Amino acid sequence: MTGRQKPEAVLEKPEGPQNPMRRIQVDKIVVNIGVGQAGEQLIKGEKVLEMVTGRKPARTRSKTQNKELGIRVGMPIGAKVTLRGKRAEEFLKTALYIRNNKISWYSFDPEGNFSFGVQDFTSFPNQKYSPEIGIFGMDVCVSLRRPGGRVAKRRRARGRIPRTHRITAKQAQGWLTEKFGAEVI
Repeated sequence: MTGRQKPEAVLEKPEGPQNPMRRIQVDKIVVNIGVGQAGEQLIKGEKVLEMVTGRKPARTRSKTQNKELGIRVGMPIGAKVTLRGKRAEEFLKTALYIRNNKISWYSFDPEGNFSFGVQDFTSFPNQKYSPEIGIFGMDVCVSLRRPGGRVAKRRRARGRIPRTHRITAKQAQGWLTEKFGAEVI
């Protein structure tokens, strides 16, 4: 061994407790149903979201105009619900179970957030098909974060989040596999 090489024991990392600031956690989950029109379909979509999540949905409005589809700016075209905390994790566990715990690799963005779709709301537990409602699918968008992310968003003494503290797609995939047993394909 020369003077410049380190012994093997020094290169290995100790198996101690991990830094709590490096823990990845669910920031929020947004469940979205896009109907594309106001009226009866939108009301049914809102009812589905309320049944599945247990929360009152907020309407989403059009930001652009499309004459072919009859959409004007500011017209309600969908509904969404935001979940946080324990309720978000429970919903994610259920939604992943419906998808057979499989998510495609391209569902992840470079910041570690991911999204996927659920084809039919009747796949959720305690949900039954009703001919008056019909079949609705939904989009599930999951935002992940690490503790300390508020530094970049606060008003006073705002700072930058270092690149090493940001979540990458690979880290998010590893976290999803470890915490929920999901398979990234």
